[in-house]
Amino acid sequence: MTATEAPPGAPAPEAEPPAVRTPPARRRLVPYWLLLPGILWLLVFFAAPLVYQASTSIQTGSLEEGFKVTWHLATYWDALGSYWPQFVRSVSYAAVATVLCLLLGYPLAYLIAFKAGRWRHLVMILVIAPFFTSFLIRTLAWKTILADGGPVVGALDALHFLDVTTWLGLTEGHRVLATPLAVVCGLTYNFLPFMVLPLYTSLERIDPRLHEAAGDLYARPSTTFRRVTFPLSMPGVVAGTLLTFIPAAGDYINAELLGSTDQKMIGNVIQSQFLRVLDYPTAAALSFILMAAILTMVTVYIRKSGTEDLV
Repeated sequence: MTATEAPPGAPAPEAEPPAVRTPPARRRLVPYWLLLPGILWLLVFFAAPLVYQASTSIQTGSLEEGFKVTWHLATYWDALGSYWPQFVRSVSYAAVATVLCLLLGYPLAYLIAFKAGRWRHLVMILVIAPFFTSFLIRTLAWKTILADGGPVVGALDALHFLDVTTWLGLTEGHRVLATPLAVVCGLTYNFLPFMVLPLYTSLERIDPRLHEAAGDLYARPSTTFRRVTFPLSMPGVVAGTLLTFIPAAGDYINAELLGSTDQKMIGNVIQSQFLRVLDYPTAAALSFILMAAILTMVTVYIRKSGTEDLV
């Protein structure tokens, strides 16, 4: 028996693991080079303006004398104390519009995903078509739709719907324009596609065999929806509500065109402070307060909805 041969009954020697080849440094840096354009874009168009706005919010001065950084943090407190009703109104309008978009968009997305058949693409085009029109023009169109004496307001008045909304404080008498209802209707219409598209994407991924299995187990359609369809579509619900609520809370076009001075949102105040009053520190402070409030609400909402992986 030679030295290299193992004695009978002895365990076979373990094979040496293959040598791990380390990729060259150039190949290891490829993912970072691919990320570089996006990082530069965020630094130039997001991080730098954010730092500039933060600097502006702690300045004092005037347009004639110039603004200087004096670390005047009281601007935040003064801005919040002066314009908290607009903050509350913005959150309220955005929340109501988000709920309406969910109530209107979920059946539509369900129809497209499961019932539309060969008409699916046509319905999707009809949902996306408003995006090809200017946001401003779409909002102006609602001034015609909700005009006093128009067919829509006349029908609502004949059905005594306006009596109910007036009692709720959403309208004033026999008119809809320049009321909270008009602003909420404009927000709901303009941001409805942002709700439908994520919902449709989430519903389309559901395996139809799950519905068949629920039917084989004698589950009612309502039970199937409650126990199977809706839980599996929660990622779309969360994404849709975020995509609707966040821009709606900062919107000012709908309140400007469809509302009055009593329906001004915080976006209208920021726009006025920047472009009319020229009080840049207050406008910057309001922007940061709005951003912080939205980030806080979004984080709490995502964690409560059980989708922490989206954070």
